[in-house]
Amino acid sequence: MQISQSFQNWRAKEGSAYIFLSPYGLLFIVFIVVPVLAAFLLSFTFFDAIQAPRFVGMDNYISLLTRDDTFMRYVLPNTIQFAVIVGPGGYALAFMLAWMLAQLPKIPRTIFALILYSPSMTAGVAMAVVWKTLFSGDQTGYLNSFLMGLGLLREPIQWLQSPDYLMPIMIIVTLWSSMGIGFLAMLAGILEISPELYEAAAMDGMSSRWQEIFYITIPSMKPQMLFGAVMSIVGTFQAGAIGVTLSGSNPTPQYAGQLIVNHIEDYGFLRYEMGYAAAVSVVLLLMVLFFTRVSNRLFASEG
Repeated sequence: MQISQSFQNWRAKEGSAYIFLSPYGLLFIVFIVVPVLAAFLLSFTFFDAIQAPRFVGMDNYISLLTRDDTFMRYVLPNTIQFAVIVGPGGYALAFMLAWMLAQLPKIPRTIFALILYSPSMTAGVAMAVVWKTLFSGDQTGYLNSFLMGLGLLREPIQWLQSPDYLMPIMIIVTLWSSMGIGFLAMLAGILEISPELYEAAAMDGMSSRWQEIFYITIPSMKPQMLFGAVMSIVGTFQAGAIGVTLSGSNPTPQYAGQLIVNHIEDYGFLRYEMGYAAAVSVVLLLMVLFFTRVSNRLFASEG
């Protein structure tokens, strides 16, 4: 009887909240928890999507680290290079643009925020139309036409098929389209900071804008900075369509733009080695979790 009464009290106070949260919880379990567990279990098997999975223990991980020459020579270095430049670079660029927009009046701020945010929504279309036309390997490509018009080139360069240029182009395109939801969160965080904090700091002798950024702006918006960092990390490591879309092939020419996600797609959906692809995806997940943990240590609010 007492348990029933306690349950009724809990249902009256908190039951409605759990009812509203239940759809999200169900979707999270179905689309996040179950796939992650499935990938983890499949990573210990040989599975070709036809026959039943066959347990092979740590063979997939051993093969990935010791026998997969493509992964160790191309995929992993490419991913690290791409992440080191695009992650911090895009993150810093998002913060600086958000800070500059926060100094503008409301109407121009809204217009410029929409302009900066829109490439992140249309990145695939933009890559297919704008960037492939800009870096087209024939004389009609805008960059080739411009350089040949200046006399700097005698013949067109195959920008998107060249191992020397594909990765830099991928980085440029990604930075251009990196002003996503993390950028909007930073902008909102800066706008929420009370002007009284800056006024009090000015009265105490703080006169530099850099001092305001490091001692007031960033400490006052740590939750938004953390959210932006997590979104930047996840977006950087899950990038894969960029190189394939630009070059038009998977694997990319001489693996110059091959990232971990491309390696997963190559083994999972082209070679149908699902167990091996699952092992690569687990490694990718661990990398994301590690850098997310680092970001959490840097920007998590104390207390």
